[in-house]
Amino acid sequence: MLKTPYLLFLGDAKDALAAKVAQGIRDWRPDNAVGQMRLAGCVADLGIPDMTIEESMAQGARTMVVGVANRGGFIAEEWINVLEQALEAGMDLAAGLHNKLADVPRLADTAARLGRELHDVRHPTQAYPVGSGAKRSGKRLLPVGTDCSCGKMYTALAIEKEMRARGWKADFRATGQTGILITGEGVSIDAVVSDFISGAVETLAPANDADHWDLVEGQGSLYHPAYAGVTLGLIHGAQADALVLCHEPTRSHMRALPEYPVPDMGAVMEMALPHARLTNPDAHFVGVAVNTKTLDDAAAERFLKETEDRFGLPTVDPVRTGVGRIVDGLA
Repeated sequence: MLKTPYLLFLGDAKDALAAKVAQGIRDWRPDNAVGQMRLAGCVADLGIPDMTIEESMAQGARTMVVGVANRGGFIAEEWINVLEQALEAGMDLAAGLHNKLADVPRLADTAARLGRELHDVRHPTQAYPVGSGAKRSGKRLLPVGTDCSCGKMYTALAIEKEMRARGWKADFRATGQTGILITGEGVSIDAVVSDFISGAVETLAPANDADHWDLVEGQGSLYHPAYAGVTLGLIHGAQADALVLCHEPTRSHMRALPEYPVPDMGAVMEMALPHARLTNPDAHFVGVAVNTKTLDDAAAERFLKETEDRFGLPTVDPVRTGVGRIVDGLA
């Protein structure tokens, strides 16, 4: 469990996309983001105050989060002095990079000397069981996508927010490093040994009250040659009652694979259902969430309507229209 609130470290991010981890925290847990810290050459900006380590601690910051991802996911040499200063000042550190904070000798030694914590959230430290598929109480919703990075996390977070606003029992269950840094806990499912993926999700979203919803963050796509295995284990472990299809309509091919076209939405639904019904025979689709960011208002409205007419399911953009109509159907 990460200590909040955070000082979001953006390093020398070359564009806004490089700071997407920090942006996710800023969007979904603004109360946890007291400020941002940027190095020379950083062009990303979260629209929150720039702060020194000392200024952020005066505002209550307890953890410096590395909210930027560089190519290769490594801890840049020019970051280390700042990260060490945060430890010396009394903060913990958290990051979701491939390169571990704990593998940087200066940071590991300083943290050990001062009793600070280093959270490498991409690298699970807990041992997980093999999945059992045993029926468990509570309700669970899982977004599944036509591709990677098409809105599954934002959809689950938006549904959690809407449910809580209505007074429902609801918790977002993070399965990726950005989600973990947003909520402060979870498991980076793509770093779990394959035999234990479904068991890790069963542990993450265990039996609960009959009226409690777990919004399990989706990952990958059943149609993605690289990540379908992770997606399948996640589907089985989630034992979802409700599925939401997530799609980005302007892509021509799967992420990073130009030779593989984005699959038809209906085909993804037809493939996902039998896999979901292995562990929950009652699993069904309750809506479609479309990322229409690249469409103008008229085109977005048209695409949402055409999709809703096609599938007969509430079709929304979680950011543009909200997810209230999907939640209405879950009451």
